[in-house]
Amino acid sequence: MKYRLIFIGFGSVGQGLTEILIDKRQWLKEKYDFEYEIVAVSAKSKGAIADENGLSAETLLELMRQGKNLEDYPGGIKGLNPAQSIDRLEADILIEVTYTNIKTGEPATTYCRRALEKGMHVVTANKGPVALFYQDLKKIADERNVFLGIEGTVMSGTPVINTGMNSLAGCSIKKIRGILNGTTNYILTEMEKGMPYENVLKKAQELGYAEANPASDVEGWDALAKVVILANVVMGLTLKIGDVKRKGITEISLPDIKKAAQKNMRWKLIGEISAEDGIVKANVGPERLPLSDPLASVMGTTNAITFETDLLGPVTITGCGAGKIETGFSLLTDMLAIHRKFVG
Repeated sequence: MKYRLIFIGFGSVGQGLTEILIDKRQWLKEKYDFEYEIVAVSAKSKGAIADENGLSAETLLELMRQGKNLEDYPGGIKGLNPAQSIDRLEADILIEVTYTNIKTGEPATTYCRRALEKGMHVVTANKGPVALFYQDLKKIADERNVFLGIEGTVMSGTPVINTGMNSLAGCSIKKIRGILNGTTNYILTEMEKGMPYENVLKKAQELGYAEANPASDVEGWDALAKVVILANVVMGLTLKIGDVKRKGITEISLPDIKKAAQKNMRWKLIGEISAEDGIVKANVGPERLPLSDPLASVMGTTNAITFETDLLGPVTITGCGAGKIETGFSLLTDMLAIHRKFVG
């Protein structure tokens, strides 16, 4: 089956998915009978191009590699904004990969809602719409009998949501806790080597792990959004952003790191949700973990999460928490889930 795709946003993640689709085109067809054609790409800073007869994925990537605009594409319809692309073109899947706005969820939520209401499947790695409006979007998807794929919103391509929803089906999950932000984990790892926070942060920015404005990571907002998503999607709660206590790592000093090491402990930024006896608790903050804790050995930009279950006990998953190919993979898994569910 051939799926017509619209990309809203075409930064690192969108391009990562496109690279995967090109590299695995023949394999996806042979193994899954999954084919695709891109009919539109609309990106705020990169222009917009559409063609109902299909666009060349290779040409789109080449334009990006050359630092050009999407509207330098030969032929096609130029300049359609995201809403126009969704409204005017017949497509099967919207791939929403714009920037994350954890305060309002916009403009991504509007794009997702518009596509779902039109009867289009949606896959996204954007935490904003899912953390703030998951129940609303899921209701529309169910009413229109379409799929809302969100695997990439937590721990990138590491299959956390699929594990919680599918592999652990039948288990009661009473608690989820984990290292949900690679930037802060990298900073704390490097501080153990004796480098002060400010110096490590600068290095993280140079390596591309931290943004020029690192507040989302170091002040715990990114991890908080993921806690809300896990609570509402995996545990079936109705948590809101304001329900989660939050503290970042900005006050942790080298002496704090050294004191923890002397006691065979290690600082980690931990996100946690628990729901027992009708009492829900959720928080993000730095914790000193004993080295015997599985999360204590997770270093660098790696993420990890532990599901506390009634039937299996603690189940811990470790994997990447970021990366253009890794996050692109999460979008592909959601598209293949669409294919399995609606085609078989």
